[in-house]
Amino acid sequence: MRLVRESQISHRVPEGAVGALCTELFAPLPRSDQRRKGEMYVRGLLSAGGRKSIRNIAACVGDRAAEQSLHHFISSSTWDWTLVREALARRLERTLRPRAWVAHSVVIPKAGQHTVGVERRFVPSLGQVVNSQQVFGIWAANEELSAPVNWRLMLSGGGQEAEDAGDPLECVAGAALEAQRWVGGRPHPVVMDLPDSEPAAVARRFEAAGLPFLASVRGSTGVVPAASALLGPGRLAAASPVLPGRDSREVPADQLLRMLRTLRRPVTWTDPATMAVRTSLVAAVPVRLPGTRRPLVLLGEWNGPGVRPQKCWITDLSAVPWGGLLRLTKLTQRTGRDFSGISTRVGMVDFEGRSFEGWHRHTTLASAAHAVQALTGACAAVQPEARPA
Repeated sequence: MRLVRESQISHRVPEGAVGALCTELFAPLPRSDQRRKGEMYVRGLLSAGGRKSIRNIAACVGDRAAEQSLHHFISSSTWDWTLVREALARRLERTLRPRAWVAHSVVIPKAGQHTVGVERRFVPSLGQVVNSQQVFGIWAANEELSAPVNWRLMLSGGGQEAEDAGDPLECVAGAALEAQRWVGGRPHPVVMDLPDSEPAAVARRFEAAGLPFLASVRGSTGVVPAASALLGPGRLAAASPVLPGRDSREVPADQLLRMLRTLRRPVTWTDPATMAVRTSLVAAVPVRLPGTRRPLVLLGEWNGPGVRPQKCWITDLSAVPWGGLLRLTKLTQRTGRDFSGISTRVGMVDFEGRSFEGWHRHTTLASAAHAVQALTGACAAVQPEARPA
């Protein structure tokens, strides 16, 4: 869970990049005025200074009369934000060629309780209870770039916005499944850090969704060693037991990994903050989670000489080598860096208002602005798809 504060940084990108991407993303909208206002709003998110309020956006891209029009466009209009998100997901699938969907959880402090989704919640990084929203983004990510494609806003009350439920696991799984349906093809693995979700529930939910997953787990998580053996450099295959003499009793994940520390192998990965190549030690073992029969893999990472792993992960990607699994886990750092460096600058956390639909529309357009910024210079050769007549 990441805590963010509103950014006061503005930035600009080439005009042609904004127009090309907006032409493609807003093509599904049926009305020309909706397409025009969508592009106007994105341009304002990219160029307005300070908090990206509708007033600041209107002042940056139009005259004062534009403020009321844009307010209606965000809070009261009828355009379907999922059509724009689908177009964005398809664009990123072509240009970014993501290795995974990464679930990114963010807590956004808000003054007062007059914005949709705001409630009093405990923030561990602050050690106190604050007024805040909690949102979950699904990001298309590779080692060099990442961009959000779908969002859920935590709503403890449920009600008509059933998809934005009060359950983080359901928020992430539902948003990831929707994103995968938009792009089709072979499912991308979903990489996530949901510390308050039961690992067995995560495994069952993603099996039901038909999506591979890689989820962080606490070292105290109980696992049951499965019958398996090492095959080749960092691969697993069904065979004889890895831990001779052990029965099927449940053990803590970090304890099991400590027993396997002699099997650790060095794996290199690229730090998204510095682009420096770093090395971690990793080991993996086949396991089951109590109450499930599905074969899974427990992955451990060591950043130093200690016997206890710094991080533990559970996954159903049993055919992926250890190095590939570790590099997938590092995509969470990629999205965290891009959220702080791009999303907050284009107003992702700046929405104020009671409208649930308004929040989703603003967040969708901020995602488009993020994509423009992230892909500038990387997608010049890709032409926008033709707008339907």
